[in-house]
Amino acid sequence: MQNPDILILGAGPAGLSTALHLARDFPHLTSRILVLDKARHPRPKLCAGGLVRDAETILTRLGLDVGEVPHVDASAAHFDFEGRGLSIRNRKSHTLRVIRRDEFDAWLAGKVREQGIEIREQVTVKDVSPDDDGVSVATDVGNFRARVVVGADGSKGVTRRCVLPREPVHTARVLEVITPVGQIANLPSKAQIGNLSSKAQIGNLSSKAQIGNLRHKDNEAIFDFFGVPSGIEGYTWDFPTQIHGQPVRCWGIYDANVHPDWDKAALKETLAEEMSRHGFELGDYELQGHPIRWFHPRAEMSVPRVLLAGDAAGADPLFGEGISMALGYGAVAAAEIGEAFQRGDFSFRRYPRRVARSGLGQTLMVRWVVARVVYKFKWRWFQILLWRFLKPIVAGAAWLLILNWAGRLPNKR
Repeated sequence: MQNPDILILGAGPAGLSTALHLARDFPHLTSRILVLDKARHPRPKLCAGGLVRDAETILTRLGLDVGEVPHVDASAAHFDFEGRGLSIRNRKSHTLRVIRRDEFDAWLAGKVREQGIEIREQVTVKDVSPDDDGVSVATDVGNFRARVVVGADGSKGVTRRCVLPREPVHTARVLEVITPVGQIANLPSKAQIGNLSSKAQIGNLSSKAQIGNLRHKDNEAIFDFFGVPSGIEGYTWDFPTQIHGQPVRCWGIYDANVHPDWDKAALKETLAEEMSRHGFELGDYELQGHPIRWFHPRAEMSVPRVLLAGDAAGADPLFGEGISMALGYGAVAAAEIGEAFQRGDFSFRRYPRRVARSGLGQTLMVRWVVARVVYKFKWRWFQILLWRFLKPIVAGAAWLLILNWAGRLPNKR
């Protein structure tokens, strides 16, 4: 199908969610959709892979059970400053579900194919050119023509560069590393630590920092904002995950970079410092990095015939959360496209407003404001006050303003 009505560029969560929401809410359009991706599923994808409840809400409303994907459930999430702070725990279920993106995206692509939607892989898009009658897309396997294009090709995608070439770039910096479990500087396991019967035995541990590593359980996620006073607008993370069924830990550091002109500590050295406190040497493991384009309230996300979704439109600037946002964009983009075909109006002038008024847009706006406030004040005492002494206020505000937004997305079923 070289001339579909709807051409989705990118078979990640945003593009696949758009396809699935179109199939659910506008089934007459299903046979007129084509998805292109430059890789082949399952393809490696650098991403920490944390799924919050909002992501699961969206998938459940699509009739999907993400439990089918290999995962690790974190029983609690700790938001700390220098090792102490706020803990969030769901007593009835997991707090955070962690997946590997290659497995998650391949699973989601399978669900799209089950709807009869074609995904054409290993197709590299080179140019996207909208005109009054449609959109021409040039690729390495030939040219495509569509009435509508969805740019869901990520932070470094071609679509935005082609249709909005003068748009400013707002990107966060991220580094990520995978380490084994249970090999922390030859420390005994936590179960063994619990059986130590004397101070002398405890003294055999190499340092207090190593004992500090035992303050959280293996199945808990840790986010520490200790780097903010040194100019890093974000946190280091450490949480459980799995690769091919084998338990591992995912470490990383996120800098929102909302004030790019600030003097900042080096990301690699800051992450190495945190890992060293817990008995790991960063140099022993493969370190990878990637940018995240984050949401800005004044950023454009559509032109006539073309709209953007997922990281191409803008992820969460506060935490760098992308998967749930991408799934949410899919719901909003599908509603806009379906109604565009009903009206015969493909200007997509209403799309930015639709995003802004949705639960997705509301949480993105709040997170943008909070990121600019929380990361602006670099004073150590402010971070201690925020994460340690204002815990009830922070938790309540997060519950009301930042979380639980997916239930307010379009849902025609």
